[in-house]
Amino acid sequence: MVITGIGVTAPGGLGVKAFWELVTSGRTATRAITLFDATGFRSRIAAECDFDPAAQGLSPQEIRRMDRAAQLGVVSAREALADSGLDAACVPPERLGVSIGSAVGCTMGLEEEYVVLSDGGAKWLVDPAYGVPQLYGYMVPSTIAAEVAWAGGAEGPVALISTGCTAGLDSVGHGYQLVKEGSADAVVAGATDAPISPITVACFDAIKATSPSNDDPEHASRPFDLDRNGFVLGEGCAVMILEEREAALRRGAQVYAEIVGFASRSNAYHMTGLKPDGREMAEAIRAAMGRARLDPADVDYINAHGSGTRQNDRHETAAFKSALGERAYQVPVSSIKSMVGHSLGAIGSIEVAACALAIKHNVVPPTANLHTADPECDLDYVPLTAREQPVDVVLSVGSGFGGFQTAMLLARDGGDTGPGGGHD
Repeated sequence: MVITGIGVTAPGGLGVKAFWELVTSGRTATRAITLFDATGFRSRIAAECDFDPAAQGLSPQEIRRMDRAAQLGVVSAREALADSGLDAACVPPERLGVSIGSAVGCTMGLEEEYVVLSDGGAKWLVDPAYGVPQLYGYMVPSTIAAEVAWAGGAEGPVALISTGCTAGLDSVGHGYQLVKEGSADAVVAGATDAPISPITVACFDAIKATSPSNDDPEHASRPFDLDRNGFVLGEGCAVMILEEREAALRRGAQVYAEIVGFASRSNAYHMTGLKPDGREMAEAIRAAMGRARLDPADVDYINAHGSGTRQNDRHETAAFKSALGERAYQVPVSSIKSMVGHSLGAIGSIEVAACALAIKHNVVPPTANLHTADPECDLDYVPLTAREQPVDVVLSVGSGFGGFQTAMLLARDGGDTGPGGGHD
């Protein structure tokens, strides 16, 4: 199963080229929140996209109809489809599927409508007459996947995957499985979230998960650093075109990478807490590697979840050691959340895009803002500066509220990654 097209709408620059330039430069796209007045909030910083839907080709009707998350999804899907060269001549509409992930759905649209309907929260009983016709669609996250399907002319299986912060990996994994099982010939797969709104910021404020470093937003996201103090909320989207390898090669498509293994687990432990031993993530990694028939020595780079919370960074460091043994101390690990923030369900797909580009360019993105080593996080986290080196196999992991743990392995096309490749 291969990736033949990529579309990215991310903080710091729109499109794949701008995204890759940012995450290999070590620059950060975190700043003070501009999408709403954050005065009075504990955390007033975020990684926002400089996104103008009209400039990105959306019609006035599309802009009126779609929540910002759906807008990001449609724009990224169009870029991915154009990049892949996939059209109806290559794949019949009924054989083209869609798998889109999102953690919080149409949050911005819902909140904006609630403010209007409740007269700024003054009325407990709201008057539905003031709601926009699209309000029902905002309440049903699957409308995001439907919008992407309409934009791409996809009439095959369409699904919205919502598994918290692993949704971006899980949606790509679901699309991968649809092609593998023969339900579709190609799938538009990825994830989108636009959560920078008062309700989301307030929720993370309440549990003190986000960074309060409001005076220095550029350096607030510090995964694996001793002085880290929480993640920086972000927004964005990445979409990929997944196809069976031989079909892609027959039509002369470019191939960024092959997806060779995918597995997910749950800790069945706590809604937001993580066990320090990282057992469930380690099990997901081992299962994905088993399906791909890869050994720890085959892994050239680990794209970490790396949220910048104390418990997460310790948890996945332990998971890498458990799953990879001594190889964990030799393979470079980095977190691009240090540069583009944590866009909840979208980030997993954004990270898969980064992994595919790392394989294409043989470059490992850095972990920005990593200045002070944490003795409990003692692996090679590629601080500050990108590293040029051969990258043939990449492990990407995700960890989400609810106990979700996901691992995915990507490999250079044509490389000797064994005859496996599957889902557990």
